[in-house]
Amino acid sequence: MDVAATGVSIFVPRPTNGSRLLHFPTSKLLCTSKQVHTHGRLSLGISSRRRTRGFVVRATTSDHNNNNKIAPLHFQSPIGQFLSQILINHPHLMPAAVDQQLNQLQSDRDADPAHTTSTDLVLYRRIAEVKANERRTALEEILYSLVVQKFMDANISLIPQDLSATLDSWANEVGKLENLHSQEAYEMIQNHLALILGNRAGDLSSVAQISKLRVGQVYAASVMYGYFLKRVDERFQLEKSINVLPNVPQQSADHQTIMDDVRPATQVGDASPGGFGYGIKPTRLRNYVMSFDADTLQRYATIRSKEAVSIIEKHTEALFGRPEMVITPEGAVDYSKDENIKISFGGLRRLVLEAVTFGCFLWDVEGYVDSRYHFVFN
Repeated sequence: MDVAATGVSIFVPRPTNGSRLLHFPTSKLLCTSKQVHTHGRLSLGISSRRRTRGFVVRATTSDHNNNNKIAPLHFQSPIGQFLSQILINHPHLMPAAVDQQLNQLQSDRDADPAHTTSTDLVLYRRIAEVKANERRTALEEILYSLVVQKFMDANISLIPQDLSATLDSWANEVGKLENLHSQEAYEMIQNHLALILGNRAGDLSSVAQISKLRVGQVYAASVMYGYFLKRVDERFQLEKSINVLPNVPQQSADHQTIMDDVRPATQVGDASPGGFGYGIKPTRLRNYVMSFDADTLQRYATIRSKEAVSIIEKHTEALFGRPEMVITPEGAVDYSKDENIKISFGGLRRLVLEAVTFGCFLWDVEGYVDSRYHFVFN
């Protein structure tokens, strides 16, 4: 029998209280009674009763590696696993699903008692800590899933864990990554690439054996650089649009110190003849950043939330693994167990561009999520 459905409802598994119902209003829709079961996919069940007002979609978690198709980091929370299923099978539902999850997180946070006079104070505090950690994990994975969605919307694949097998074959996506940034921001990215690649910037076909640890450090530093770059470029574009860009003063020692902090900590290519940083071109956005006072520049160079820092750490570790370090009796750090990877400088350029773009997207989604579920206090 045909029935009229007025909405889509999605059940989300929760850690302790069973399933959570998400409802997505839709236009009038005629559905027939049918039951579909697909291993590792969303199960769709539509009721045939005349009074049914909608149908349900259940996110199963029998296949925990589905999100490996779209991102290197595996989701741990039920909410994260649910969103990975949405990204793979129903990406058009992602915005509504995220909003519903954030509303539920806000309700859960509001329900936690701020004060208690119970004699079981320690127990209640411990329960509150566990719930807060669960919410934080879920929040991190919501942020991460939104970053992944931005790459999917741009038709760009995130580099998976098998770096050597994919980097060179995905070098053709460099143009897509470059087009995601403003002209002023891309000029800064070119300088960033020049700092990392050194005199190999014009010889992208060369292949080298590079420490996996060093490449991981460059990747993490580039994510943080992208976060900083998007933050300042957003302000620059706003002031540019209303014609209030300031005059640029001379660069001070404090400015140079802070700018050094957001540069990559290591260089992969050989140093340029003029030394580290030689050939870096002055750009309009860089000159604009130099107009900031030292306190403002320091604030813009700081990642605002613990969740964003955790995402950078986990995503980098998912790509490169946890480095094996040994402290010698003399107190030095021994990296002798660190493995080398074979990579072209063109592949390395692709990796750095992805990292910078990841940081830019992280800034965007952090602001979006914070507007709906306040967690940024910096």
